[in-house]
This record gives sequence, C-alpha cells and structure tokens, in this order.
Amino acid sequence: MTDLLSGPVEAGGGVSVYGAEAVDRSAPASARSALVAAGVPGRMSARDAGPGGAGSVGGARTGLGWLDTHRRSRELLPQLAELCDELGDLEHVVVVGTGAAALASAAIARTTGRPLTVLDGVDPVRVRAALGDRLERTVVVLADGAGSSPATDALRRVYRQAFLDTGRTAAEAGRHFVVVTEPDSPLVETAAELGAFVVLAEPAGGGRFAALDASALVPAALAGVEVVELLDQAEELAGALGGERDNPGLALGAALGAAATNGRDRVALLPDGSGLDGLGDWIAQLLAGATGRDGVGILPVVMEAPGSPGSTGPDVLSVSYGGALRAGAVPGGGASPDLAVVGPLGAQFLTWQYAAAVAAEVLGVDPFDRSGVAAAEREAERLLAQRGPTGTPTFVEGSIEVYGPTAGPRDLAGSLAALLAGIGAGGYLAVQAYLDPSADADAARLRPLLAAATGRTVTFDWAARALAGAGQYHRGGPPLGSFLHLTGAADNDLPVPDRPYTLGELQAAQAAGDRAALRRRDRPLLRLHLTDRAAGLSQLLHAVRNLRS
Repeated sequence: MTDLLSGPVEAGGGVSVYGAEAVDRSAPASARSALVAAGVPGRMSARDAGPGGAGSVGGARTGLGWLDTHRRSRELLPQLAELCDELGDLEHVVVVGTGAAALASAAIARTTGRPLTVLDGVDPVRVRAALGDRLERTVVVLADGAGSSPATDALRRVYRQAFLDTGRTAAEAGRHFVVVTEPDSPLVETAAELGAFVVLAEPAGGGRFAALDASALVPAALAGVEVVELLDQAEELAGALGGERDNPGLALGAALGAAATNGRDRVALLPDGSGLDGLGDWIAQLLAGATGRDGVGILPVVMEAPGSPGSTGPDVLSVSYGGALRAGAVPGGGASPDLAVVGPLGAQFLTWQYAAAVAAEVLGVDPFDRSGVAAAEREAERLLAQRGPTGTPTFVEGSIEVYGPTAGPRDLAGSLAALLAGIGAGGYLAVQAYLDPSADADAARLRPLLAAATGRTVTFDWAARALAGAGQYHRGGPPLGSFLHLTGAADNDLPVPDRPYTLGELQAAQAAGDRAALRRRDRPLLRLHLTDRAAGLSQLLHAVRNLRS
C-alpha cells in the first residue's frame, strides 16, 4: 500500500488527491504524461471534440456539458426558491428516477442530513411503504431527462391514483408532482395534463454524469438542502480543472486509468467516515457506466467500511473518499488506501466526473455512450409485453426457489458452492437484488460474506442501480462476471393504472431482461427467488456463512 503522506498531494479548488503520483509511476508508462502530451486538459476545458486517443473526451460537445452545469444551475435558484415556498406544506419529498440523478439526490440528502425518499426501482413492497408515509403531505419529483422510462411512467400513475383515492381532484393531485425533464421530452406534455410543476433540465443532459443539474438539485432543494453551497464548492474547483498541474480531477483520472491498464481494474471505494454518506453509490455507477464497454472497464466495489473484505488484492485499487480532515489526521479514515480523495460534496461530484472521463480516455472508450442502458430498457419492455410464466425452479428448498443449471447440484449450499467455484481466473461475482432496499436490507450483508468466502471481488447492487450503472460494465466490460440474482415474492402487489401489468410484473421483466443479456454473454448465473423474503434471506445468509467453514 502507498504511504499517502510520503508523496506529493495534488490539490486545487478545495479538493486534495493523495497517492496519485505513486499509482501513475507504478504503470509501465505514465498515463498522466500521455494525457498532458495529448493536450487533454486543455481540450476538455475548451469542450474540444478534436483528435486524441479514442476521441472519447471530445466525444460530443454535449457530453462535456457537465463541466459547467454548476454555473448554469445558478439560474435555477430563483425558481427553486419559488417552488419551495409554493410547496412548503408538502414535507415528504419522494424522488422517482434512476441512475445518477437518484443516487446524487440520495448522496446530497444523506450528507446534509435532510430527509428524502428515493424510489429508483419499482419493487412493490418498497413503493407501498412510501405510499403509506404521509401521503397527504408528499411531493413526488419525477426526474427523468428523456421522459421515456417505463418505471417513471408506472410510479407516476400509481402515485396519481393514490392521490385521487384520498378524495383529491385531478388538479389537486397534480399539485403533488414536480416534473424535471428535457424540453422535448414527452413528460412535458404529461406534466401539462397533470397540472404539475415543471423544471426543465438541460437537453442531452449529463446522463450518468448528472449530479449538479436540475434532476438532483430540485429534490434536494425541496428536502431543505441549501443547494447553492454545492454549486459554490464546484465553482471553487472548476478553475483548477483546466491546468496540467494542481488538477485533482486529472490526477485522479490518470491514476485510475494507469491502474486499470496495469491489471488493477477493480476499484474498492472506501468511505473514510468524514461525512459523505452515499457518495460511493454515485461514484460506482459513474465509473462502471463511463468505462465498461468494448471489453474493457473499471469495476467499482462500494465497501461497507475501511477494511471490509475485498478492499485489497493484486487486482484492486483502493480509494477512500471523504469531506474533510481534522488537523493532523491521516487520509483514508484509518485504512491505508492507494488513493484518498478529500473535499466537499459539490467539488467531489465534479472531481469524479472529470476523473471518469479522463480514465475512459486512458482506456480508449467513449464515456458518454449510453446505448447499453437503452438496450436494457428495450429488452425489459419486450419481455413485459410477452409476460407469462417465469419458468419452473430447478428445485425448492425452504423459502427459496432455485433456478440453476439442470445438471447442477440439487441443494442450496451445493448450488452456491458451484457458482463460486465457477468464477474463473480474474473473475468476479455480482450480486443483484431485485428487492426492497429498506425492508430487505439484510441482502446487502451478502457482499462481505461472499467476498470473505471466495477471496474474489464481489459487488452488490440493488436492481435499478445495477441496470443503470454497473449493468453497463457487466454487459459491455470484460466478460468475467458470475451472477447471483435475488428476486422475491410480492404478496401485496400494486396494479399500474391504465396499464395491463403490475409493479411486480414490471420488476420481473426488468430482472428477466437483465438475465437474458447476461446469458447472451454466456455468463454463469444463479437465480434465487424468495417465496418469503424475510425467511428466505435468513436461510440464504445462513447458507453463505456455512460456506466459510
């Protein structure tokens, strides 16, 4: 591990990156020197689509719009103030969206201690719980730039019907919605029909790079966050991002790229305990989505704490992140990471966005290509239209239906052991839970248990996050993953008004579409369906713990 205090620190605009030079030096050739020689910092600053590498940094001028989104977002401040005043009686803020917008909103709320309910999936158990929480004082923010997500459409319909069922008129129900979308999105017309408030997002917005635009700032502001502070933090950093030195984004991106090209393409994201709760989930979707294509990529793993299983290894680059350091404190929160990134949340967002684009340049891929996400959505829609029986389980054990190879073991422990034994050289295991992140939170305990049992890289994602972020890596990155899919019974499913399906059926289609994409890559996959979620999770955790003995 690198001694972070023995080397130079790359600092600028309130952000400090420790250890970057040592990581860059460890590669056969300096990624940073190559980036500077190619004029990448200047080209990014100028939004230049000129030559360089794979052309990824220049990709399209709109792809780099996030570099100064924080400045344009200041124009939203009067509208946000008016919106907060108009809806001041609606204290329960629910954001409906997927990917970067939802994860950035969650990170902002958790870091600032403001209450916010994030629905970035359609699990009916989760949605019913949200509907039962102060419905009469709820405002729903539909954050969908393109306005075409079936999940956003379904949750909008469910919430509108719930408001109408309380005796509200259509106009009164419309007041409970705020729509954040692009000017040409079909959601603009939908908002007019609802009588909802509309905040226009930037055309061809940041996608997975979104963090400081309307999609994240509107729900944060409604939740009581002083969003101008985030914009100020980003502005302080922005001036440093055009330089060849004292540029934290360049240093971090070069180190990430250098490590990945030198065999350390797994990034363990470690919270250092200094207050940036939830940032790791947003960083993970950004890195996986920006780099995972053409058979290469960076696989991020969100660690529970410094020292969690899987945070070290010959193919692992460990990176801690945090908001501030006390005088004399060692970066890393007590761990000894290879890199440490320290700075306030608004500046962290911009630093990691810049670093992800730079790392993609080093890897020679286009970080702004979102075709993988669109393909997954189309597959889910196709399967939803053809919905039918979900298949016959290979066998049933207790509260778990096991869907695995017909020639495989006929018991849960054996099926798990076979999946783990099949992880090839350089492989990893991805656990994807199509469940409720709140009621089924114990599912997340599987990641450290499986990492300890296998000694391999193990990732964990709740379903919608896997589809929007890590899914790009799984579908487009190196074909090295093995997959454990968790689904669960929805005994109290929710119909989607004016649609011939329920939320549970929509979620099942998303899961089936994901599995179909993985099978096309010929990836090992084991699906466990929990017929009783609580009992099934307890049974599964017991089986995994016994794998270690």
